[in-house]
Amino acid sequence: MNRLFVVKKPVNISSNFYLRRIKRKYKEKKAGFSGTLDPFACGCLVVAFGQYPKLFQFLKKTPKTYRTTVWLGSQSDSLDIENIYNISDAQNLDIETIKENIENLKGALEYLPPKYSAKKIDGKRAYDLARGGVDFEMKKITSQVYDVQFINYNHPFISFDITVSEGSYIRSIAQILLDKLGAVGTLSYLERLNEGKFKFNNEKALNPLEYLDLKENKYIGTKEWFDLGKKLQIEYFETKEDGEYLISFDTFFAIIRIENEKVKYVLNKVLLEEND
Repeated sequence: MNRLFVVKKPVNISSNFYLRRIKRKYKEKKAGFSGTLDPFACGCLVVAFGQYPKLFQFLKKTPKTYRTTVWLGSQSDSLDIENIYNISDAQNLDIETIKENIENLKGALEYLPPKYSAKKIDGKRAYDLARGGVDFEMKKITSQVYDVQFINYNHPFISFDITVSEGSYIRSIAQILLDKLGAVGTLSYLERLNEGKFKFNNEKALNPLEYLDLKENKYIGTKEWFDLGKKLQIEYFETKEDGEYLISFDTFFAIIRIENEKVKYVLNKVLLEEND
């Protein structure tokens, strides 16, 4: 079964473990997910069955929006509630100052990713090195913050929504906010609300053609060539410039690459399933 849909991962469970639950629920063996959520985080997780996991690299999954809560006075090695080593009384903050500094997060932010993250350091995951007590340095990255919406300040908790580019670390961005506020704290809650147009909707099956980040090319040859995976000639395509393109038919679709007037299959004959 080919199926693309969004599940809502609960807290305190890994993305891989939750995928196993989903596979059992739908009695599917071949499945995958895109955009790992940390165990303490919850929310939108894009899942695919059958041939559809092959589409992950072509899906429009940005920008991403998260709902988060910062816990003032708490300190954690992982910048979340999984590795807290100290909790102290935090000074009350002025709500207008909080709102102003949250608003000032918009734009490009340069920062160090958390050491407890899936970033690779010399071929090894940073969180494995951190848990093993290895001393290492992270390289700075740049994220784009498109929007931030203040939700609530109920001391010692600050809640807000933040919309960011691919590969952003909300734990680190929260530390930037805390530095601006002259406070210490960590994330106590993180929920991914959406990845691009992907939002949780009771695990409804989605039409992948509506989510692919590809230009469509018109094929004027016979469908049989695609159906049988035969060699394709560039003269049968309306657009002949180099690039990757979507080719749609009534019951299946394909992704091709044109390069130096040669046509190659990237994915061929991906079957379309009926949506819920």
